[in-house]
Amino acid sequence: MAKLIKKIGILTSGGDCAGLNAVIRAVVHSAHQKGWETFGILEGTAGLLKEEPAYRVLIPQEFDGTVMRMGGTILGTTNKGDPFHFPMPDGTFKDRTNEIIANYDKMGLDAVIGIGGDGSHAILRRLAQAGGVPMVGIPKTIDNDIGLTEASVGFDTAVSVATEALDRLQPTAASHDRVMILEVMGRDAGHIALAAGIAGGADIILIPEIKYNLEAVAAKINRVQATGRNFALVIVSEAVKKPDGEPFWVTFADGQKRYGGIGNYLSEQIAKMTGSEARVTVLGHVQRGSQPTYNDRLLASAFGVKAVELIEQGKFDRMVAWKNREVVDVAIEDAIAAYQEVDKDSTLVKTARGLGISLGDE
Repeated sequence: MAKLIKKIGILTSGGDCAGLNAVIRAVVHSAHQKGWETFGILEGTAGLLKEEPAYRVLIPQEFDGTVMRMGGTILGTTNKGDPFHFPMPDGTFKDRTNEIIANYDKMGLDAVIGIGGDGSHAILRRLAQAGGVPMVGIPKTIDNDIGLTEASVGFDTAVSVATEALDRLQPTAASHDRVMILEVMGRDAGHIALAAGIAGGADIILIPEIKYNLEAVAAKINRVQATGRNFALVIVSEAVKKPDGEPFWVTFADGQKRYGGIGNYLSEQIAKMTGSEARVTVLGHVQRGSQPTYNDRLLASAFGVKAVELIEQGKFDRMVAWKNREVVDVAIEDAIAAYQEVDKDSTLVKTARGLGISLGDE
């Protein structure tokens, strides 16, 4: 017999993206219809690392259509500070699992919904198991690299933003006889670059899953120019490496390393090899912002309602997922293990090749 539910918690973890507030809205409304209270845990796991748990009560009256249209997350989030190896002010590290569990217990919750990517799900699941916390997961990431789901909240909006960027770069490229290079996010997967490159009419798409060579890139630009067109569009995923396999990293003030720099490298090499003037746009966090697209709002809403349904059924340690035009649930452990990179033989890769788009390997 499923446990009687009265109070549930919800938190967002990891990097933000469009559609998070639509998920929260769906959970609040669905839970309210069952007579449950919903408590929003602030700043992800960081909200449970304070002396007292940081949270707010979420009521349906706050969640009209306005909130659903907002980017980011009204609860705040964090992608820093591994709770199992947390950096302390004196330079040491501490396992703060017990503090998080103690604060969760203080809130008197019956279950929690965690919205995050594969890294966040791994951490939240480990915490849940340590504290005996009933948990349901919802996948969100602009990278779309979580396994066992065809789509994650935030991906569609990120692709839309990248596509619009190519739309805006094209007239400038044509006006100045330039090669325009757009560097996009995606972490170790090339889903954003591939989808936006096709939708945005790129001539060259470079993704980390397909090894490229500079000669093929230069040859494609030369072929484009030979047709009489005076510009070319290139989109590249941030995780693409140099031809010798060396990755590009940017180190921030807090010591964190992030991908970045491949666009500038390509610009220099293309200019040398083709004689073309090249310019780079690094889209960066612009892909995380903006109002969510209708697809992300629909997906977020369906995921939120399904998560509440799973709690009602007593099905925990599960993640909601999108498969074959419906919402299903899968084991969180299996979703984390099934990392989803771009399949070299996928429909979109074949589509790009069929359109004559170069992937840098031929």
